[in-house]
Amino acid sequence: MSTLTIVNAHVVPIEGAPFDGAVVIEKGRIAEAGPEATPRGTILDAEGQWLLPGFIDAHVHLGMHPEGEVGSTADVNETTDPVTAAVRAIDAVDPFDPGFDDALAGGITTVNVNPGSGNPIGGLAVALHTHGALIDDMVLRSPSGLKSALGENPKRVYGDKKQTPSTRLGTAMVIRQAFTDAQNYLAKQAAGERVDVDPTLEALALVLQREIPWRQHAHRADDIATALRLAEEFGYDLVLDHGTEAHVHGERIAEREIPVLIGPLFTTKSKVELRARSLANPGKLARAGVEISLITDHPVVPINFLVHQATLSVKEGLDPEIALRALTINPARVLGLDDRIGSIEPGKDADLVLWSGDPLDVMQRARRVLIGGRTVMEYDDVARAARVAERI
Repeated sequence: MSTLTIVNAHVVPIEGAPFDGAVVIEKGRIAEAGPEATPRGTILDAEGQWLLPGFIDAHVHLGMHPEGEVGSTADVNETTDPVTAAVRAIDAVDPFDPGFDDALAGGITTVNVNPGSGNPIGGLAVALHTHGALIDDMVLRSPSGLKSALGENPKRVYGDKKQTPSTRLGTAMVIRQAFTDAQNYLAKQAAGERVDVDPTLEALALVLQREIPWRQHAHRADDIATALRLAEEFGYDLVLDHGTEAHVHGERIAEREIPVLIGPLFTTKSKVELRARSLANPGKLARAGVEISLITDHPVVPINFLVHQATLSVKEGLDPEIALRALTINPARVLGLDDRIGSIEPGKDADLVLWSGDPLDVMQRARRVLIGGRTVMEYDDVARAARVAERI
């Protein structure tokens, strides 16, 4: 791969102050960045456009639940058992879902694809680049977390079947039992006892051994309190997904250094859990000292609207600098990928986006997207549409 230098860019590196200068890319990684960077190789003139790291949506169902498709065409929930820790999102992601092209048009280069929230324990997530024809070539980390759900969704799914769990207390019981079984499994292994390999318990063991985070779907304040309680009981790394009422526990969440992936923010209050949904909530959490990321939960909110959620959160009180961190370095850290993506620094992957101006201005757009230093999307001024590179 040849050397590429982006010159005459207004660079917003996220980690560090913005500067006007150049970014040098070699072998798919950032080799140099700064006002004094020495241009070499192929020159790409940004003509004053803003250069940022690719955005990251750390909670989507992209490829598992294509927009407009339901029933047998959706693979997001394996609701045949309350505990499906062993299922893997990677086995159900279609890289030709049109949502991947929409992600690129929205300046998003990385997504974290989660199983759904129909089960108390839903399965293993995968972090992916947003361009490619073979999922295995798009993977950044697999597994990247284990999905769990509290609240209305699992109690509705299993309550309708007249089986456990049909209540919030039943859901917590199912989770406790699963972790207790995994603890016993690990204890037997540590004692040298022969045990049959169990994919479900192996997945839960990854969480107990803190190799991957527990990704807890929770909207309401009482469910969030249960999430905090369970994490304290079993000692795993907790990430709160959605966090609609997380600001109620803001100080406690901040003290425990638990990240919150807040969103989707453009939905109606379609169920009781969402009655406190507000674009002001990200700002409330951030002011409490909580590290936040913004998520679309695509296809709940179209993935290319991710940046617009940030813009309108800023309108309702979120600091603009924190808003950009909530789209870049914060979700990169949640995914355990902040050594590779989320900021413009030498040694990191050249996952970059040229914007026509400040991305928090709704009139600006992503004009060029690079993944690993290769252009995968350009905006076509004549057609007024994003042109995505062939995936095959």
